[in-house]
Amino acid sequence: MNPAGFSEQLLRAWAIAKKDIRIYYIKGPVLIFGVFMPLFMFLAFLMGTKQLPLSFLISGLVGMTLFFTATAVSPAIFPWEGQAKTLERLASCPVTVEAIVFGDMIASTLFGIGITIITVIIGMMLGLSLLHGITLLVAILIAACCFSAIGMLLAVPPTNVPSNIMMLSSLIKFPLVFISGIFIPLDQMPAWGLALAVFSPLTYFTDLVRYAFTDTHYFPVIIDIAALAVFTAIFTVGTMYLHKRTMPQRM
Repeated sequence: MNPAGFSEQLLRAWAIAKKDIRIYYIKGPVLIFGVFMPLFMFLAFLMGTKQLPLSFLISGLVGMTLFFTATAVSPAIFPWEGQAKTLERLASCPVTVEAIVFGDMIASTLFGIGITIITVIIGMMLGLSLLHGITLLVAILIAACCFSAIGMLLAVPPTNVPSNIMMLSSLIKFPLVFISGIFIPLDQMPAWGLALAVFSPLTYFTDLVRYAFTDTHYFPVIIDIAALAVFTAIFTVGTMYLHKRTMPQRM
């Protein structure tokens, strides 16, 4: 693709992102699953334990917030649009499948970043000190892209029934939360739990958030950032490739 064509596809992806934000993200269910769900899980765990410091728990809340908000809607956008027959109209336009997927990812990335920054501010209002703000900002940017790519990857099965995709999404997302060091410190996990944790991108993001607030971490910071970047690249390339293959089956 020539540079002019590439820039045109980027503009079309941005138009798709604005459409997604306007239609899908400013909705009650998104707030419930993307914001209140991690908040209620955090409060339940806070009331159930007195052994972990607030900084540990708030860091976990930040990690859950970005993960849930960036994957709240993106898995269901393709099924919704397929069900409403708007996906066929979009595919008939001069826009590539990659641009459609990228536009959906932009929307979920921006939504996740916005809500997560609010959560970080709340943590600081509760008395936590932000010791490594630049590191946290970089972590949020990379992780938002990574989690939005995961959300789009969950939408790959060519079904136009949103509930099927959301069931699959919940089946994958909740186990990731519990193996990623959100509620249990990584150094207290059994060997099998730690072996699973290293395969979750949420593990590395949560580790970076804890470093930003407490100056402590399990993995070296450069490893956390590099792991997030690798996961982002793999999931992004994979979701675009798979959506390009399954798009004809949605029509």
